[in-house]
Amino acid sequence: MEENKHYTGIKKSLNKPDEGSKIHKPGSMKYELLLFDLDDTLLDFEANEKVSLERLFEDNGISFTREVFDIYDAVNKELWAGYEKGSTALNEVLNTRFSRTLLKLGMTVDGTLWEAQYRALLGRGYQLIDGAFELCKDLSGSFRLFVITNGVTETQLSRLKMTNLYPLFEDIFISQEIGYQKPAGEFFDYVKGHIKDFKADSALVIGDSLSSDIKGGNLAGIDTCWINRKNITNTSDIQSTYTITKLAELYGILGIGTF
Repeated sequence: MEENKHYTGIKKSLNKPDEGSKIHKPGSMKYELLLFDLDDTLLDFEANEKVSLERLFEDNGISFTREVFDIYDAVNKELWAGYEKGSTALNEVLNTRFSRTLLKLGMTVDGTLWEAQYRALLGRGYQLIDGAFELCKDLSGSFRLFVITNGVTETQLSRLKMTNLYPLFEDIFISQEIGYQKPAGEFFDYVKGHIKDFKADSALVIGDSLSSDIKGGNLAGIDTCWINRKNITNTSDIQSTYTITKLAELYGILGIGTF
């Protein structure tokens, strides 16, 4: 297949559905463009994060206890929330989260060095959410698939390639390369401007984050599907077009059946 790369993405001719694979029912397909978040939507970031953090701290001679994780988790979430709001630069998120965490534990470390070590560990982790590969493979024959993700380019591409998901996507949009992050309108404007024949009414944003994926899709005028895997109660004012608890439920939303 021919490949035409721009910045970090891929553009490939769409795969044909395999014999016996799930295909859409005639006349039932409302959506043509599927915009997938990556972490905790297709890739199990929580599992990768846990293994990588434990290894990172132990490699640096620090026991990775529940207390340590809770401190890191609070620091990390606060920084990423600032990034989503546009008040915190990505470099600040990445290069200070470990130094801020360890400072709360009475230690001073080189946050940039720790981040480099952590990034290498994360890049080698590629746990998939159950059913993610099968879903994307099934859908790639009938839909145009894209990744829209906040994160670090090298890490996200590495993980996609190791899972074999990479060739199933027509293009991959990563916040570090775009210069804006979900839910910013500029991020979605870039995506819309770089997808050939983009039409908002035939696109669907699929992701696990209300504040990032769903809010961003809503602001961009695109239908959204919230993956509420933990079945939590949505107490925010952010509402999705659809809510599912597992990836397999997408088949029904997309009008997919087996013949």
